Amino acid sequence: MLQFQAPDDRNYYIYKQYGNNPMAPVGPIGIIPLTGSQEFTKLVNDFLFRRRTEYREISPHDEEVYPGFMRQDYRISIENIRFSSGEGKAMINSTVRGHDIFIISDITNFSCTYKMFGLTNHMSPDDHYQDLKRVILAISGKARRINVIMPFLYESRQHKRSSRESLDCAHMLEELYDLGVKNIITFDAHDERVANAIPTGGFENIPSTYQLIKSLINTTPDLDISGGKLMVVSPDEGAISRAMYFASMLGVPLGTFYKRRDYTQIVNGRNPIIAHEFLGESVEGLDLLIIDDMISSGDSMLDLARELKSRKANRIFSAVTFGLFTDGLEAFDKAYEEGLFDRVFATNLIYRRPELLEAPWFTDVSMAKFVALLVDAINHDASLSALIDPTEKIRKLLEKVRSQ
Repeated sequence: MLQFQAPDDRNYYIYKQYGNNPMAPVGPIGIIPLTGSQEFTKLVNDFLFRRRTEYREISPHDEEVYPGFMRQDYRISIENIRFSSGEGKAMINSTVRGHDIFIISDITNFSCTYKMFGLTNHMSPDDHYQDLKRVILAISGKARRINVIMPFLYESRQHKRSSRESLDCAHMLEELYDLGVKNIITFDAHDERVANAIPTGGFENIPSTYQLIKSLINTTPDLDISGGKLMVVSPDEGAISRAMYFASMLGVPLGTFYKRRDYTQIVNGRNPIIAHEFLGESVEGLDLLIIDDMISSGDSMLDLARELKSRKANRIFSAVTFGLFTDGLEAFDKAYEEGLFDRVFATNLIYRRPELLEAPWFTDVSMAKFVALLVDAINHDASLSALIDPTEKIRKLLEKVRSQ
């Protein structure tokens, strides 16, 4: 039976067998990478194969009892075909009958292109989402179960209604649920309350807290966590709960900004920001860790860094799940040269442009192994609570650091 153990155990859980009744997998795993997700899916597949190779030591007969349990490649080949008019269709190139399907979709990958009327179009989140639905329709009910791994939740920034506005994210969840998707797995959703749209559906909002903290500690050995030299900063009121968790786990003070807006006008659908006001203790001489779910254009993050440096802050780090950098990297390169910030940490859950990966101020945080463990656990219908709760893992990591 699949059991979760203490975080010091191998890979945080081990496979145990009770009598002659091991917990059976739902079906053979089939991982379908959508356009733009192939590179990340390959990493997940490799870790999943390595994970299941370890099972042979404990339960060597599983691959005989459960056909398809042990394969070197769990990926299923598909084609997302585009006609010259811009219309599309999906084709699956091998059987999915009886499989436990995991579709991985990176809806932010703008590097993917297609031809329409002879013009080259970059794929938008809408295009990626349509391809996801096409693949589900192509499965045609033959799979045992369909799970969708969508790290950046489609339309998650349009999660609530302020006036006569669309509720895009809620509608998307309802639509996938109606199409037969059993589990939707996302990471650090902009507002996890969107799960209320499908109260009887499987919705998992997974934090990347542990991986970000581990990367911060590993790449910054001189970071003083327990000496009163570090503060966590929330960039706005929307990120306060996430920043509070980081500050509580690290045992450091918390500061926060709030955005003073001009409510007399609307620009690009929003009230423009007049200024960022800081609430908190003095930051003089402190290393600062700015926490958020994403960096979009990055303008706000640079404004905060400039404000904090004017208050005589020491080093400034930023840790986010998604590094979009929609306006390019020029402003960040310039700010780094000016000494406004020291490093940005972001995960590999979404597409990162090559120049970002090469930037001296950027650290890529891999989540592939963790996603492989999630896929394996869900395939066994095992509880995810001990796997996705980062508290115990962070505590043990910090104990190790402080004992050195």
